[in-house]
Amino acid sequence: MSGSISYHAGLAAEDGVARLYARAGCPVLAKRWRGQGGEIDVIVSDGEETVFVEVKKSDTHAAAAQRITARQTKRMFDCAGEYMAELPDGLNSCVRFDVALVDATGRIEIIENALYTG
Repeated sequence: MSGSISYHAGLAAEDGVARLYARAGCPVLAKRWRGQGGEIDVIVSDGEETVFVEVKKSDTHAAAAQRITARQTKRMFDCAGEYMAELPDGLNSCVRFDVALVDATGRIEIIENALYTG
């Protein structure tokens, strides 16, 4: 896939994931939120939890899952810390890290609590 097509496919995947969370009653707080250390694809509210979502798109869900790297995970945790600093409870806020896998047909699989800080 060329760079431009891949970029736009990624944006469409992120938008689809945001819509899925919103339909499930989780308001979207931010899309493509940028911190000093990088970007978080989607941030939503699920009750008391703030949910940071990494979106991965590929031909299959398995291929998308294989694209998650340790470096990206660290970047996401660092960015989440920046975002949490602005929440009322700061770093004591209740959060979780989900991964949203998007296949070539646009089908989305959400894996809740997919990334752990411990």
